[in-house]
Amino acid sequence: MARRNDFIGGLDVGSSKTCALVCQLGEGSKPVVLGWGVAESKGWRKGVITNLDAVVLSIKKAVEEAETKAGVPLDTAYVGVAGPHIKGVNSHGVTALGERPREVTLEDKGRVLQAAQGISLPAGRELLHAWPQEFLVDSQDSIREPMGMTGTRLEAHVHLVTASTTALESIVTAVNRAGIAFPEINGTVFEAMACAEACLAPDERELGIALLDIGGESSNLIVYQEGTVRHTASLPLGGEHFTNDIAVGLRTPIPEAEKVKRAWGERDAERPADGMLEIPGVGDRPSRVVSYAQLGEIIEPRAIDLVELVEQELTRAGCRKQLGAGIALCGGGAKLGGLALFAEQRFELPVRVARPAGLEKMGEELSDPAFATVVGLVCYGRRQRLMRETRERGWAGKLWSALSGRS
Repeated sequence: MARRNDFIGGLDVGSSKTCALVCQLGEGSKPVVLGWGVAESKGWRKGVITNLDAVVLSIKKAVEEAETKAGVPLDTAYVGVAGPHIKGVNSHGVTALGERPREVTLEDKGRVLQAAQGISLPAGRELLHAWPQEFLVDSQDSIREPMGMTGTRLEAHVHLVTASTTALESIVTAVNRAGIAFPEINGTVFEAMACAEACLAPDERELGIALLDIGGESSNLIVYQEGTVRHTASLPLGGEHFTNDIAVGLRTPIPEAEKVKRAWGERDAERPADGMLEIPGVGDRPSRVVSYAQLGEIIEPRAIDLVELVEQELTRAGCRKQLGAGIALCGGGAKLGGLALFAEQRFELPVRVARPAGLEKMGEELSDPAFATVVGLVCYGRRQRLMRETRERGWAGKLWSALSGRS
């Protein structure tokens, strides 16, 4: 009989859709998909919850669909966090090892990481993630694991991700009211980090890559170099801005503009834009026929805005010239036709639309870039469990050695 611990869940609570995913942890290396559900998101504005009850209802609908398909309850889940309130910053910590050189211990490592996290945060902000970048022992830098090395001074460079306390508490409250608990203290995950778990290969992280998760009202950026996180940011532009531009430019309702945007995304970007589309009018106005070329004149300026925002962010962070593996696009907005090709020409770097992987029995639908976050949340949760089990086995081994009299 399966135990509750044999299951793991992910919950992507976005401004355009809410997605819940239930997986089983089997004997294989990958979690197995049991069921998933999607519901339209309501109660959001500019990446922040404005109607808690509406958000709770969306979560419940997605979770109920996932539970029905899976045949098991979704009690706990790793939850994605994103939006303009997310900020990333690099920090530095130092600790003395003593006047005489000695080996770096686990306690020393923990102490220097705590020192790096001890920055003074503004009121109303809290730490979401702390990712080590490198360690320095005396004058030697670029150390990934300092334990066992000898010196008198230990330093650490760490990337910190902070979030608005109010925005984070609103998400936690909505999830809890929907009957979902968090599996651990770090059960909330920056969505770009989750996408990276599902979409990026280890060699890409080593070589240097930027991942852009294009959501509904914002886009999230995470940059890897030499296997570690170097930069994170949230950009105030997402897929819904393209939809609104289409609705205004073609004078059509928002739902119809969304359909038109999807039709644009499904066309071959390298073929001439000579096709035609019938566009419903607003109210009693009759439908009109427009060409893909006319639609391109509306979409392309917003695509330029998005690429320029990414370019400015990468330049400001000093990462622009260190992306050997290029740029990966994911999220629903990544499917916008021609965006990857345009970005590739602008950056003069390889740009690809990244499809999530890492789970068994995903099927074609969950392999869509729009589900990168929820798939990545489960992958992230699986890795966290493995790390925790490894630590617990290590502590149990030390305890057994002590009790049995072994060194």
